[in-house]
Amino acid sequence: MAGTTPFRFGVQAASAPSGRAWRERARAAEDLGYSTLWVPDHLDDQWAPLVALTSAAEATSTLGVGALVFDNDYRHPAVLAKEIATLDLVSDGRVEFGLGAGWMRSDYDAHGLDYDPPGVRIDRMAEGLAVMKALWAPGVSSLAGKHYSLSSAMGQPKPLQRPHPPVLIGGGGRRLLSIAARQADIVGFNANLAPGVVGREVARSALAERFDERVAWVREAAGPRFSSLELHCHTFICMVGAEPRSTAAALAPTFGVSIEEALEVPIVMVGSVDHICEVLAERRERYGFSYWAIPADSAAAFAPVVSRLAGT
Repeated sequence: MAGTTPFRFGVQAASAPSGRAWRERARAAEDLGYSTLWVPDHLDDQWAPLVALTSAAEATSTLGVGALVFDNDYRHPAVLAKEIATLDLVSDGRVEFGLGAGWMRSDYDAHGLDYDPPGVRIDRMAEGLAVMKALWAPGVSSLAGKHYSLSSAMGQPKPLQRPHPPVLIGGGGRRLLSIAARQADIVGFNANLAPGVVGREVARSALAERFDERVAWVREAAGPRFSSLELHCHTFICMVGAEPRSTAAALAPTFGVSIEEALEVPIVMVGSVDHICEVLAERRERYGFSYWAIPADSAAAFAPVVSRLAGT
C-alpha cells in the first residue's frame, strides 16, 4: 500500500469567533479541496464537537466531518453511537468516526474524572467500540462486557453509511495501534501521549524511527487487511514558507532533539510548497501515510499543497 494510496487532507479546528465564522471556515475548507473537517474532543477552551460538526455539515455539501478523536471516557458508547448515527443521517453520510482512549490528564483532573492507567482506558475504548458497532448493526444487540453491557438494545437510528461510518483509531503505543489495525478503517499515527502532557518525553517519541516502528506494529497486527487500511498522520506544526533548517534549529532545543532529528519528525511540516510536496511523497513512500490533518490556522497557506496532491 505504501506510496500508492491517493493523498487526501483534513483541517482540524477547535472553535471560531462566531457561528457565522465557523460556517465560513467549513465552507472555505470545502472550497480549498480539503476532504474533512476535524474537531478535537477536550474539556478545555474549545467548542463541543458534536454541535460544531453538525453546524459544519449543514453549511457544506461534500465536506466530511468528524472528531479527532472522541474520548471514549466522556460519553457512554450507547449515547455516542446514537449521536454519530444521527449526524451521519443529517449529513447524508459524511461522518468519519474518530475514537480514542483519552490522554490529556488536565481534562480528567479539572473535571473530577478518574484518570485510570492507560491499559484500563484502552480496554474501555475497545469495549466501547464493540458496543457502538453492535448498535449500528441491524436488529437488536446484547453484549456483556467488563465495562459496558447491552440487553436487547435497539440501536436506533442506524447510520446511513453501512455497516457504519469509517472508523479512525490512532495513537502512539503498540496496543492501541494494534487494536486500530484490527478494528479501524483508518489508522491514525501520533507520538506516544501516555505521559498525559506534551513535553520532552512525548517529543522524543515523535522521532522518525519511532514511526517506522509504529507502522511495523500495525502491519503485523493487521495481517492481510493492512492493504485495505488508510494511514493517517496528524500534523501539529505546519509552517508553509518557513525555511526548514532554521526552523528546526529553533524548535529542536525546546524538545530535546537534534536539528537533523527535528527535520525528519513526521508530525511537522515546514518549507515551501514544493518542498512540502516532496516531503509528503517521501513520507508516503516510507510510512504509507496518505491522509494528513492540517491545523486550521495553516489551512489557507497549505491549500496549494492540497491542490497539487489531493487525489494523486
